[in-house]
Amino acid sequence: MSSAFTVCVFGVVSCLLGLAGATTNGSECPINLDPPTGTTGPKPVLEKHESALLMLLGFGGFSIILAMLHNAVRKHIFHDEHNLDTTFDAGGNVSMSLTAVTVASQLFWPGDILHSATLTTKNGIAGPFWYAVGIMINIFIFPIFSVQFKTRAPGAKTYLQIIHARFGKTAHIVFCCFALLTNLVIMIGLLLAGRATIQSLTKNASDEFCLLVMATLFGSYSLIGGIGTTFYVSYFNACLVFTLLIVFVVKILHSESEYENIGDVTQMYKVISCVKGPKENAEYSFLTFRSGVALLYGVIEVFVSSAVTYCDQASWQSRIAAKPVQGVWGFILAGFMWFSIPSTMATTTGMAYIALSAENGTHLLNNGQIDQGLVTPLIAEKILGSAGGILILTMGAMALMSTGSGEVMAISSIVVYDIYQTYVRPFRKGLKRTHCVLCGRTKKHTITATYANDSERDSLCQCRSVSRCHHCVEDMRRVNRKSTSGIQPPYQCQIHGRYREYQDYLIEFKNWCIIWVTISIIPLGLVIFETGIDLNWIFYSGAILTIPCFPPVMLSILWVKATSKGLVSGGLAGLLLGVTATLSVATMYEGGLSNFLINTVQDYTILAGTCCSFGASLIGCIVVSIFTNKIKTSYDEDVEWQKLYDIDNPLNPWELNYREELKGLHYDTKPTFEQMSFTFRKAKMTAYVGGTCSIVVVAFIIPGIMASFPMMDEAQFVVWVGFTQAWAVIMALVVIIAPPAEEITRIVKQYRKNQERQKDYTNGCLDEQPMNEITDKTLLDGSTPVAKL
Repeated sequence: MSSAFTVCVFGVVSCLLGLAGATTNGSECPINLDPPTGTTGPKPVLEKHESALLMLLGFGGFSIILAMLHNAVRKHIFHDEHNLDTTFDAGGNVSMSLTAVTVASQLFWPGDILHSATLTTKNGIAGPFWYAVGIMINIFIFPIFSVQFKTRAPGAKTYLQIIHARFGKTAHIVFCCFALLTNLVIMIGLLLAGRATIQSLTKNASDEFCLLVMATLFGSYSLIGGIGTTFYVSYFNACLVFTLLIVFVVKILHSESEYENIGDVTQMYKVISCVKGPKENAEYSFLTFRSGVALLYGVIEVFVSSAVTYCDQASWQSRIAAKPVQGVWGFILAGFMWFSIPSTMATTTGMAYIALSAENGTHLLNNGQIDQGLVTPLIAEKILGSAGGILILTMGAMALMSTGSGEVMAISSIVVYDIYQTYVRPFRKGLKRTHCVLCGRTKKHTITATYANDSERDSLCQCRSVSRCHHCVEDMRRVNRKSTSGIQPPYQCQIHGRYREYQDYLIEFKNWCIIWVTISIIPLGLVIFETGIDLNWIFYSGAILTIPCFPPVMLSILWVKATSKGLVSGGLAGLLLGVTATLSVATMYEGGLSNFLINTVQDYTILAGTCCSFGASLIGCIVVSIFTNKIKTSYDEDVEWQKLYDIDNPLNPWELNYREELKGLHYDTKPTFEQMSFTFRKAKMTAYVGGTCSIVVVAFIIPGIMASFPMMDEAQFVVWVGFTQAWAVIMALVVIIAPPAEEITRIVKQYRKNQERQKDYTNGCLDEQPMNEITDKTLLDGSTPVAKL
């Protein structure tokens, strides 16, 4: 909470400055900025072949090297590269700082690199602030849901598996459609943002060229290293973004410039304070936090970002890859990391654009170019020349790679786990939830087995755990020797052999799935580009279609009385009412629906659509579930939550990943709900307290203090600019130092553990040499986990 204390101290200082500061500068020298007199905008600085080499060989090649490095770590240190789940959860033990960096990095598009400066030019300094607050609220709430996800369904790899386990086929199909629609909206936004960035800085860059480059960047290293490589690439992306951001800050605010109004914070303030801002702002100033339209967009952003945060499988994948404690702290830290980008961008490129426009007497860009996010590329070019264009292209390409690969992996995981493995080619057709996927008998640890009589207990599943299976050890040794012969030997284990063959098939299918998802980006982009929609439209209108998915997802994890009928009816009602409200309000603007792309993203159109989508979905889910649920007793609740506990991979049981946290507890095959709740009670408390305190600071304390004075005076502006810069530098240090330190420590720790196990095996202390990370966590002597724990 030291960061919150820093913010509060700054707020108190700003408030004191506000009591003595002048607030009338904006009315003394109003400057009205006219529309541009000619065609303006950033000039392309790279040839097509130069841009292709930079992005494909530079970033793409570097990412492939990282993918190979990640594979080597998983193979030689953790010994789990031959595992389908590792592709989508990176081993399930990602560090806190790497989780934070990845979450923040995947939100670096276009909200802060491009869109923050756009909001500054439209709404002043309050625009990007309230925009950031809307997104950060959902980032800070997410740990509360995710810690429940990880403790109630620790074996799930997608949030759709929870819906399938609890509510069955109908609800699962409906929300698979919602999930894929969410991924589609985000992917379209990425393609539009990527095209705008590439074409603004590359000469004669066609739509086809942009799509081929982006598809290659998105899919190449994802195919090789899976989601784990995305974490590594996100780290370097975040390092690069923060480094280049600091470069912009130094060049724009602290260096001599050929432009009179650039290079000095005081001079920039004098110019901007004279420019007439939006009529919704206090005193028509760009330098005020009292902005009605900015606050309105902040409220809208809470709803819009909820769809991106909770209904996007890519967000859940980043969370699933970490344990509960690391995930909670990771998301809280990610929120503060992310906040430093739009706040700093707003006071550098956005304010610099207004200052240069004032010096020019007209806007340097037209409204369409501003909406495309070209403010930042233009300022970079004017301040740094051709080098500035290359830096922006570098930032944009890295940000697109991180988020784009996450979306490719998200779509692939839905196809593999929730479509192909569930409906197209399941391992055992007609399998009941309480039955073992290997033998088809009732599982020992289920509620049904607990209340079975003696004769029924004799027919329970007797399959040995993979962690104590000697035959699996020999099978995996033969797999490891495959590289020398080139021939895959058949599995000998009678219990797990057939399922290993099935998993091998899914691994091959996963590879083809990633390839086809990547290829499909090209025709999708061509269709979207032909429609003429822009980034602003897809970002807000698309959210209205996906927000109805949020309440059902939330209730499926938190509320035991949620039902299939409630979730389906609520989701569909929210979709119907949201679209209806959007179209109805759009007709009230000039031109009505004939001016579709403009009127459907007007302020109150978006507000009506998002509120109705969310409200109708939430109310519908709750009301229908209350009348259709059959939960009467605590036993019924246990049976309902047990459905989530049974989501598991018999070759990679989730219990093995929590052995260290569960040390000292006694259980048979899996820990009980009470044991999991006891073990991770601190993580839950951290999520509730940390998330709530963070929201209070960013959504109430800081805005309340900053809005206490109508308009910033010079001293307050200097303090605010200094604060944003200091915060960016602090977060840059955390981003650059913490992830590699934690990752190297984790790898060294596992390597030493492997060495100790090898030494024990050589000295005859172990009956068998461990076959992988799973068997590293227990002796292969037939003893039960209870004895070891």
